[in-house]
Amino acid sequence: MSQDPYLKEPGQASGMGWIKKVSYLLDEQFTIPGTKFRFGIDPIINLFPIVGDMSSFLISSVLVLSMAKKGASNKLVVLMCINILLDAVFGAIPIIGQIFDFVFKANTRNIKLMKEHYLEGKHQGSGKGTLILALVILVAIMILLGYALFQLGDWILSWF
Repeated sequence: MSQDPYLKEPGQASGMGWIKKVSYLLDEQFTIPGTKFRFGIDPIINLFPIVGDMSSFLISSVLVLSMAKKGASNKLVVLMCINILLDAVFGAIPIIGQIFDFVFKANTRNIKLMKEHYLEGKHQGSGKGTLILALVILVAIMILLGYALFQLGDWILSWF
């Protein structure tokens, strides 16, 4: 088993290897045979309307909150929240959302942002108040997503 490269670098926040593992499980655990295309359980979970979208969003939110707690800058947290917002909103659209989930991979993008932050010094800034900022953004996204899913369900039911 190989060591997590993020944890080997000097100055890297410790205890973040589990974030990378969960992200890998959600976005890249499996390979389509005969191709290099990878996918995880995120698009599979999202096959279950509303429940799948919300659970995937909550898992991604926990990852972002954990990174914020470890000292990610405000800019980094906002960028990561945008990724999971896009994943949640477009992933909630029937059929198109499943295709989007296979391609977008918000958690993998967030791991890349984390690497850029810790190893390359990008997305720097004050981490002061970041956890509160992340919580506010994620709660607002969850409320908007819930409302959008409710409206979508109402619209679909109006066809029957």
